[in-house]
Amino acid sequence: MLNQPKFRAMVWQALLFAVLAVGLWILVGNLNANLAQRGIDFGYDFLLGPAGFDIAERAIAYESDSSYLRAFVVGFLNTLRVAVIGIVVASLLGLMVAVGSLSPNPLLVWLCRQFVEFIRNVPLLLQLIFWYLTLAVILPDTETPAELLPHVFLSKNGLQFPWFLAGEFPSLEYPVMGTFGLVGGAALSPEFIALLLGLSIYTSAFIAEIIRAGILAVPKGQTEAASALGLTRWQQLKLVVLPQAFRVIIPPTTNQYLNLTKNSSLAIAIGYPDLVSIATTTLNQSGRAVEAISIIMAVYLSLSLLTSFLMNRFEQATRLKER
Repeated sequence: MLNQPKFRAMVWQALLFAVLAVGLWILVGNLNANLAQRGIDFGYDFLLGPAGFDIAERAIAYESDSSYLRAFVVGFLNTLRVAVIGIVVASLLGLMVAVGSLSPNPLLVWLCRQFVEFIRNVPLLLQLIFWYLTLAVILPDTETPAELLPHVFLSKNGLQFPWFLAGEFPSLEYPVMGTFGLVGGAALSPEFIALLLGLSIYTSAFIAEIIRAGILAVPKGQTEAASALGLTRWQQLKLVVLPQAFRVIIPPTTNQYLNLTKNSSLAIAIGYPDLVSIATTTLNQSGRAVEAISIIMAVYLSLSLLTSFLMNRFEQATRLKER
């Protein structure tokens, strides 16, 4: 059996897992001993206690007397929301910039190249602060919101739009003007919009270069053959070029999705209540530093593994197969 590569691989993986398990057991034992010497309790039972602080933006019901556990769930959902939407927006914007940089129009090519170079070389934190301060200045006051679409308003309170009433799926609640501004419906705060803009635009510059390289990796004869068949430029891109470029694009794009998710932790700089922000507040109130940090690490690790798994499945589904 030792002559079989698969069996040897399984043995080495089992040994590695055992070494890691023993190392983790030693680290946890040392941690418990050191904390006990200092009279510090270790455990996650504090999660069931009342948090005692409010969260301005939340996807589920939450009150200041809710548990720390529920506060972490709110922070996780806020992080997940900005990560998922950011990935979609960054991918679409990156695709448009990549296609534009390969356009026969020299002005469009120059604009796309300048966009990529500028965005990639400005730190993300500065971009987040820029968008946050810009929105704080240019957004209309809450008393005079701008109506972008029917019942969709933009003001210093953020983007407010109709949403379903709790427990009444067919019924919509519309934003209406109240005493102190718009009330009702759903809203995206200026902090969320600034974070989404910063993450999406920053990541799209890297994705644009990845897609551009993937498109250039497709042999030129493929586009010439598609052109000879009478396909338009968009049809060539959709039906011929991109399906072949996926095998080059997907692996590095996965890394950018992971970076976007982890970079969302910078939300604390502009006051968006993401997972890190909630964990920091919890840490300051409860003193449970190790527990709070371990929760952050576990959540980001889980999100990264899930993203990698989904992208790998997508890559396998779109992989070119020889017949």
